[in-house]
Amino acid sequence: MGAVGPGRCGRDPCGALCLLLTYLSVGYADYVILTHILLQPGFRGSLWCPFHAVMFNLIVLLLLACHTRAVFADPGMVPLPDTAIDFSDLRSNTPHKSERSNEDWTVCNRCETYRPPRAHHCRICHRCIRRMDHHCPWINNCVGELNQKYFIQFLFYTGLASLYAMGLVLTTWLWPVDRTEPDRSLPPRAHCIVLLVESILFGVFVTVIFYDQVVSIITDETPIEQLRNRLLKEARREVAHTRKPKIALLREVFGRGFVICWFFPCNCSPPSGGAPAYSYLPNYDV
Repeated sequence: MGAVGPGRCGRDPCGALCLLLTYLSVGYADYVILTHILLQPGFRGSLWCPFHAVMFNLIVLLLLACHTRAVFADPGMVPLPDTAIDFSDLRSNTPHKSERSNEDWTVCNRCETYRPPRAHHCRICHRCIRRMDHHCPWINNCVGELNQKYFIQFLFYTGLASLYAMGLVLTTWLWPVDRTEPDRSLPPRAHCIVLLVESILFGVFVTVIFYDQVVSIITDETPIEQLRNRLLKEARREVAHTRKPKIALLREVFGRGFVICWFFPCNCSPPSGGAPAYSYLPNYDV
């Protein structure tokens, strides 16, 4: 199996289509807000026009920045070994594995390498991802240990932009700026209806995923682990080591800097806290 480029997840046609749909939807929303809502005759002379234009485009800018980081960031790929690894010790039931407390390390038959605890193989990327949450076609990448922060930020700003767009459309319809001639100040209904439907659909969609992401962080269980624990009916025993404070779990994802930095697509952690060191071998000799 050919290795995928470092720091990049495998690409698929569905993901490329979802990326295009994302940018087209954001661009259309911005076009309708600026051209058919804020620049209408009744709205154009108001001080609210530049205010809403700057605020909405600021949200869109943050949305696109977070989305770009989520797309191109390494989700936490487990590196492939340069040479083939001998797994005969696992087949011969050698006891030294448990003696060195590496029970959580597993072997991926597809990657033909050891993978650390909580790493899972992605069938689309053809690589093992550390603390893999899922493969998301909307970012054409896996959501894992190193890019989950950017993915959640993308969801947050998408929901915020959807709410903002819905508010502007409904406000323009219900309270037209030009009350003397309300029909002149109303934007084209076709564009507004399309934008309103788009905002509702995307808003509800990202809100559900955002909630699921936050729950998975504070419970310290990815959806894959939740499903496995339900099937095995051993959730209480398997997650006994995850009893950490919720704020500590959130800081593991968003960084250990100031909380305000959690809203920006940058690494605000102190220099001592960097990316985890990757290895394709556990601590025992093979």
